[in-house]
Amino acid sequence: MLLQADAATPVTGGKTTRKPGICLLTETYYPVVGGGETQARVLAEDLVARGFRVIVVTRRSSSTLAKVERIGGVLVYRTSPVGGGQLKRWIMVFACVPVLLGRRRQYDLIYVSGFKALGLTAVAVSRLLGKRCILKADSNGEMSGAFFDRGRQTLGLGSDSALFRLFLALRNSVLRRADQFLAISTDIAGELQHHGIQRDAIELVTNSVDTNRFCPVNPSAKSALRLRLRLPPDRVIVTFTGRLVSYKGLPLLLRVWEQVQGVHSRAMLLLVGSGGLDIHNCEAELKRQVQARGLQHSVRFTGDVHNVHEYLQASDIFVFPTEKEAFGISLVEAMACGLPVITTPTGGIKDFLVDGQNGLLVEAGSFQQLYAAIHQLLTDASLAGSLGSAALSTARARYARDVVLEQHIALFDRLAGLRVKACALRGRWASRWILHPIEFFIQPLARARRRRSIKVSQ
Repeated sequence: MLLQADAATPVTGGKTTRKPGICLLTETYYPVVGGGETQARVLAEDLVARGFRVIVVTRRSSSTLAKVERIGGVLVYRTSPVGGGQLKRWIMVFACVPVLLGRRRQYDLIYVSGFKALGLTAVAVSRLLGKRCILKADSNGEMSGAFFDRGRQTLGLGSDSALFRLFLALRNSVLRRADQFLAISTDIAGELQHHGIQRDAIELVTNSVDTNRFCPVNPSAKSALRLRLRLPPDRVIVTFTGRLVSYKGLPLLLRVWEQVQGVHSRAMLLLVGSGGLDIHNCEAELKRQVQARGLQHSVRFTGDVHNVHEYLQASDIFVFPTEKEAFGISLVEAMACGLPVITTPTGGIKDFLVDGQNGLLVEAGSFQQLYAAIHQLLTDASLAGSLGSAALSTARARYARDVVLEQHIALFDRLAGLRVKACALRGRWASRWILHPIEFFIQPLARARRRRSIKVSQ
């Protein structure tokens, strides 16, 4: 059959007659663990539960992952290249095209979570097929190009390199053709606008937290959790959750903790997570610091865990001394568990954390301020309780899973309800000279994929 663009979702009286199909395009997806992967999975499964047709197109980051499978009611297609490595992000820009074209009848909108590279593919395919395209910025610097600093430096290119500026200009000229941009913080929204995205094409839609899972527990349940997690029942537990990377302020936290221990011997620091494959991984360095400073009995590492909420529920205070942050989902999860929090006014955190009202803010990199904040919460139970209650109210009112889901649904319905302009590639000339050749190359790939996924229920 000739590859051609699908008709736009029918409209009646300005409203769609059916819920739009969504293709969620993301570099990595569950069971890969991470903030972006968690957000993508939550959104996909919640949309399916609400009757939307959802597929996920992602990269097969490990050879142990199935090429096609259904997870939580969501059909997941994994494409090449297999394995880790920064270069493979760019290879996927091209490798995912056959899947997007072959599954074109299953979706009306392409939603990209983290558009730094895959945004190019999404815009090109959506224009070819007459689909809507939504680009969500998961990190600071995705539009400005700052996100690529490490890779650029590896290639020996300066920020003023003519080659890099040309690449960025060409990439951004394509990305600007997306129908909608989503920003998870006001900082990112400002970055998008600064780089040429019209204000009315930017919508502030934050990340979400499952407040049914991340929630406070009563004292008896807390004691039971500590017993099961093998945590001391009689100590005050100060917890960090997230990747163990240097820009989260963790080397500083350990230096501060050495001084905290000199005053508060009953306090214990719990570091939940690992450094993983992040280039800023400092897990090994942190463990060496613990040994060198004699903190083995007051600092504990959990490694990667899938029950982060239980560790938070078993804790007393949350500390997050990050130096840079796009949003701070770990922080919001702790707030949803009713913990008093200590953090820095960076990135998206400024949007929801008010010093002295629903948490304590310290300057990033400040030893004295971080020590003073931890000491204050360890000695003032009344303050800790009031900050925890206010933090819980903030998390439930602004970041509950159903609140953010409704924002997405309203956006999808609005975009699907707008008639898609006739794509320039729909004419007879384009069908003959562009679509026919594409079909010629992707048909064998599509047939092979269908054979491999014949057992997967459509």
